[in-house]
Amino acid sequence: MIRTHPDSVAELTRWARTGRLGPDPDTLTTSTAFRTTYGTRHAGRTRAYRNEVLSIRVGAAVGSCGLEPGTAADDLIDDCVAATVGDLLEHRVTSVRIAALDAYLMHGHPHPNAADLPGEPVVVAGPTSLAKSRRRAHTVIDLLPAGVTKVLVVGVVGSLLAELRDRSIAYVPCDLAGGATEWGEPIFESVSAAPSDYDALLVTGMTLGNGTFDEFRAIARERALPLVLFAQTGSAVLPWFLGAGVHAVSAEPYPFFSLDGAASTLVTYRELA
Repeated sequence: MIRTHPDSVAELTRWARTGRLGPDPDTLTTSTAFRTTYGTRHAGRTRAYRNEVLSIRVGAAVGSCGLEPGTAADDLIDDCVAATVGDLLEHRVTSVRIAALDAYLMHGHPHPNAADLPGEPVVVAGPTSLAKSRRRAHTVIDLLPAGVTKVLVVGVVGSLLAELRDRSIAYVPCDLAGGATEWGEPIFESVSAAPSDYDALLVTGMTLGNGTFDEFRAIARERALPLVLFAQTGSAVLPWFLGAGVHAVSAEPYPFFSLDGAASTLVTYRELA
């Protein structure tokens, strides 16, 4: 069992590649790879979302990584089918490496014990997509420590912002897509352009796919700020960083809450005291 934390996503990938975290990845073959494309605009909301996700199955485990819409050609899926996990952990495309790493870790250390830590399953449900989204947001925001007054939110989700507003917690919205929030607030396209007077970070797992996760973890560690992650991308990856710059994780393996009208289960992980 691992007793130390990885220094980076690249190091965690090397641990997996060399079999330090489980079976030799060269002995595991992917059975299925698929791309999920979906759009969301809840009733009463003005902002719409379009998402694409690459998912890879290893045994009973499915690992996922968010994609920038329109960036994944069909040959990317072909690369992933019937390949070894070892090969995919060395793939030229970051999203493939992350999806493969997620699947590998999910296979060896499945929820609710990702990273061999005790997770808490939380069921979210609702009669409408918006109600279910708000209940999921309530679970995520509950992971912020008491006393937080202003949050840098990376990966703008309307229900998360609405939950922060309901709790009178200020926020700085940041997303590569830019634009404005439901309430007309400008969204900063980079953390360097955003005000720095926040006392916590709430960050999407999609930062694994675009290579910025280590940057946000470094900010949290340098400023001694709590970093909370909401992870569809890399739900089995990010718990490995708890206690190493990460305060808590809301882990959401495929299929995600927005793709299923029935109840969904998230797993929350918190830094051990």
